Amino acid sequence: MVVKCNSLGLFGIDSFCVEVEADVSKGVPAFDIVGLPDTSVKESKDRVRSALRNCGFNFPIVRIIINLAPADIKKEGPVYDLPILVALLQATSQINTDLSDCAFVGELSLSGELRRINGVLPMAIKAKQSGIKKLFVPFENANEGAVVKGIEIYPVKNVYELVDHFKGRAQIEKTEYDFEAHKEDFKALDFSQVKGQFEAKRALEIAAAGGHNVLLIGPPGSGKSMLAKRMGTILPEMTFDEMIETTKIHSVAGLLPENQGLISTRPFRSPHHSISAVGLSGGGTVPKPGEISLCHNGVLFLDELPEFSRSALEALRQPVEDASVTISRAMGRLTYPCSFTLIAAMNPCPCGFYNHPVRNCTCSEDQVRRYLSRISGPLLDRIDIHVEVPAVDYDDLTTKSQEESSTIIRERVNKARGIQIERYKGTSISCNANLDASQFEKVCVVDERANMLLKNAFDKLGLTARAYDRILKVARTIADLDGSEIIRSNHITEAIQYRSLDRKYWGR
Repeated sequence: MVVKCNSLGLFGIDSFCVEVEADVSKGVPAFDIVGLPDTSVKESKDRVRSALRNCGFNFPIVRIIINLAPADIKKEGPVYDLPILVALLQATSQINTDLSDCAFVGELSLSGELRRINGVLPMAIKAKQSGIKKLFVPFENANEGAVVKGIEIYPVKNVYELVDHFKGRAQIEKTEYDFEAHKEDFKALDFSQVKGQFEAKRALEIAAAGGHNVLLIGPPGSGKSMLAKRMGTILPEMTFDEMIETTKIHSVAGLLPENQGLISTRPFRSPHHSISAVGLSGGGTVPKPGEISLCHNGVLFLDELPEFSRSALEALRQPVEDASVTISRAMGRLTYPCSFTLIAAMNPCPCGFYNHPVRNCTCSEDQVRRYLSRISGPLLDRIDIHVEVPAVDYDDLTTKSQEESSTIIRERVNKARGIQIERYKGTSISCNANLDASQFEKVCVVDERANMLLKNAFDKLGLTARAYDRILKVARTIADLDGSEIIRSNHITEAIQYRSLDRKYWGR
């Protein structure tokens, strides 16, 4: 007798439908799984056999063949334990219910309990798109699946509970996600806690308003990390589509917080400088998202930038430009999204006090040059805003005046973003940082005086074409914050100022 049961699999951050077929027939007792399963899928037969027996259900001593279709796509992970068990219960008439509109995913323990799995959100999205009405998932994954509207999510704790549900003895209540209970909370972090550093705050406001990348240069203890950690408090609130996209990545990576179905705050990732290029961009035998994808729609903070390996920093160049990273392996090519705001921080030299007004630098000129040369020109060119973060004055630290709060800054950022959303409506561009060169003439309207300033800067500073583009993008954002349709000379002057530190430190 052959029965069929619906399930789902993962490929990158996307899901695909899997049909689990069970054939139970007379013959030499055997239990085989076919359909291109990996080792963890092959081991499902032992978990399913033990779970059935330990829960008091009949495990047939016959020839059993489980086929996972389509057979040309590799099946990975323990998510097929539950659908295989359900298919066997159907094939042996231990449950007699029409399950054509149901799908099952979940890992079994030997005692029949269901364990949490990765990737339930993309599976729920695919199930809904495929016309499946009900999705049965492990209890701990219920909130994650319930984020998707239009499909019923049933949380299952163990095999007993599932069988009782289908036999009508005790119904499992479907899960409803409470969106109001998971709103962002930034009470612990606020820009009002940062004393002084007005230039750096202004630079981060511009970065938040236009989606620009920032490099902070300054001595130890000047507040670079403190500023970076508060960047999320002034970024615009996430849209629902951004929440779904971000949650999918964290779900696949197995990093979704317990009992949280939806990530509603922008991710902030701060990897240690010892991270490898693979850890940063993603990879592995079965490619998993790296740090640059885990901070999608959020902030990637790289502290002590020159301490990162050359290969790790160079791996950033293409993703920063394209907002996606493609990983090629023998099993196929996977593309993960990675649209993030990069905030990099560094000291001006190994000891940190090069050009300090009070402290003496202990580094030789050669040491300073070697230290700064770890940051390549092409990577530096891809960072829109360079800003110096000097040591904080005693008067700034002890002042009683109230610093501007994140809420006030965010209001200005939201206003500028609103202008950009309206401007780029109907295109794939979301903010000024993503502005395509073909749109420059239409979007970046510069008055005559501003144009002369930009021409002089290009000639005297020896700017690259990429640096020119980025100055215009930053100037466009400054103009948006100013509520001006035309880019004026003061906007260009401020934008050029954010490209001066590479001349001061790198001589470029």
